[in-house]
Amino acid sequence: MASASRRIGTLSDADLMAVGSHGIARSYPKNTVIVSEGDRTDSLYVILEGRVKVYVSDDDGRDVVLATQGPGEYFGELVLDEGPRSASVMTLEPSRFLVVPLKDFRDFVVNNPAFALSLIEKLIARVRSLTESVKSLALMDVYGRVARLLLELAEESNGTLVIAQRLTQQDIASRIGASREMVSRILKDLSTGGYLTQSRTGIVLHRKPPEHW
Repeated sequence: MASASRRIGTLSDADLMAVGSHGIARSYPKNTVIVSEGDRTDSLYVILEGRVKVYVSDDDGRDVVLATQGPGEYFGELVLDEGPRSASVMTLEPSRFLVVPLKDFRDFVVNNPAFALSLIEKLIARVRSLTESVKSLALMDVYGRVARLLLELAEESNGTLVIAQRLTQQDIASRIGASREMVSRILKDLSTGGYLTQSRTGIVLHRKPPEHW
């Protein structure tokens, strides 16, 4: 669960200014695919405005959302090994990015040890998150996966756990590998039980959901 401090994978103002001197600003409308899984591209993307989702797809067009990201965060750091993109990224709203070429990004990492450490921490956090996701898919029922995701996305604000980003039931279903109908039923039960409140602006967790329903 994220805290009020700067999240891992978010650039500080100083890093943003430094890496920004090497980037080109580009804007994209909502629902634009910025990078596609399997592509070989050579740029890092720093989010200045808007939000994106990171997802993978199968041959039948089914998507699983791995994460969402917002201003100050970045994606495409795996270009350091010059391999193909491991996931696709699509804008969830009109967005603006700094696009930094691989050579400039590599030089920035080499010359900024603090950022290099932050990058390592981000990659470690990603490995831990993916490990937990595999574990939950293999060992948890759908309710357990919903509860885990809610707690993972929640941030503390004035003593209350809040998920500020707007999540649809389909968004949650895509993140946990379940049907929208099942997610709808679970959220309704949690709401009826007084564990959460849903609104157009997000979700408020009044107390930790039980481990089993």
